[in-house]
Amino acid sequence: MPHSSIHTASLLQGEEIYRSELGSLTRLTADNFPILSGLSIKRLTLAPGSIREPHWHANATELTYCTAGQALVSVLDSGSNFSSFLVRAGEMFHIDSGALHHVENIGDTDAEFILAFRHERPEGFGFSAALGAMTDSVLGNTYDLPAADFATIRRSTTAKLVLRRDGAPEVPATAQFGDPHHFPLEAMPAPVDSPVGSARTAREQFWPALHDISMYSLRIREDGMREPHWHPVTAEMGYVHRGSARMTIMDPDGTLDTYTVHEGEVYFIPRAYPHHIEVTDSPQIHLLIFFDQPTPADIGYRASVSAYSRKVLAATFGIALDALPDLPFTPSDPLIVTRNNPLVS
Repeated sequence: MPHSSIHTASLLQGEEIYRSELGSLTRLTADNFPILSGLSIKRLTLAPGSIREPHWHANATELTYCTAGQALVSVLDSGSNFSSFLVRAGEMFHIDSGALHHVENIGDTDAEFILAFRHERPEGFGFSAALGAMTDSVLGNTYDLPAADFATIRRSTTAKLVLRRDGAPEVPATAQFGDPHHFPLEAMPAPVDSPVGSARTAREQFWPALHDISMYSLRIREDGMREPHWHPVTAEMGYVHRGSARMTIMDPDGTLDTYTVHEGEVYFIPRAYPHHIEVTDSPQIHLLIFFDQPTPADIGYRASVSAYSRKVLAATFGIALDALPDLPFTPSDPLIVTRNNPLVS
């Protein structure tokens, strides 16, 4: 039966830090989703012609997946390294902590982004607010202009967050080229591909820019299941993009938490906690799963039994050797398995 869980929360109903006809920005941090540790998440929507103002994050890298629309992203890294690139649905971008960047909807439809951060309480600065922190004289000296030139600019130390663009977008020709900040995730061949599901992986092996965060785009059909497993050195934060799924998590004290997650909801699993995922009430689920390591690793139940003799397993499970099921030898976990048995409520 569905119940309230400390492991899940709704991002759609998360803390709303901006909403207007230009777009919206909601977030889940450790302040409103206390179990989060080392990761947090935001949802950004931009109407056509809207801009997420130039800004930077003081204590966290950012890893973003575009779920809808088309955007121009610009990044100014340290050393005056500047780049701009286009991002479409199914594509991702990565921003280092402290790097100045903006996101601009250049399409004719709304754009939506799911943003993960490598901190449970990310901090940020808007460029408009940073400008507002300085006097006319300081800005004049900075730009070799009279101080009076800045007197007409209305300034505040509160970030604007989302802005309206005047006129058509200006897209540099170089934005059509490849960029190390950008990764077309859904265009890659799935490293994990089975008849009942697939996983595309944004991790350091395929995207060298990642150094402390990664992401899996996981799809599972209703006749498939993510096998029970745990991640030895990484926490897991998942966003339900499509469908619904039932999950079970085990805490170290033996407590079990079984719940259903739906579209727009987020779940969080601490490092090394065993868990599983199976589809409920939908033909397929699509999860955006973020990890706090550049290359997440896991240990699955299926390979685990292959690591030990049948005598050790019989003793472990407290049954006679001849009563032990004929467990298949599995040298490498399949990650996704077929669900041959009915869903038990």
